[in-house]
Amino acid sequence: MNTPNHLKYATSHEWSLLDADGTIIVGITDHAQEALGDIVFVELPAVGRVVKAKEECAVIESVKAASDIYAPVSGEILAINQAVVDAPESINSAPYDNWLFRIKPANPDELNALLDADGYNATL
Repeated sequence: MNTPNHLKYATSHEWSLLDADGTIIVGITDHAQEALGDIVFVELPAVGRVVKAKEECAVIESVKAASDIYAPVSGEILAINQAVVDAPESINSAPYDNWLFRIKPANPDELNALLDADGYNATL
């Protein structure tokens, strides 16, 4: 299983990356895509939606199950990755390249509450 060290992780299996512009890029972990199996559908939040940390904001469906995706931090959804909506199976082959959405954090310090790679791996 691949768990890049430069990312932060939620116990609900989302990864987060603080981008140079101050936004946070969010996707699902390798562990999550492996547990889901073949991903067939992705529903992402509306751009402009304001979410709270740990709030359900997206859904990923596979041939086995549907899974809620949670916001890792509070803030406003700035962008979604239409490419994963159009080709949801791309998440299975490259979960860290195929992000889901970007958040403008209301409080960037919330990112510090997430786990590092070792901490995340210890929860699996």
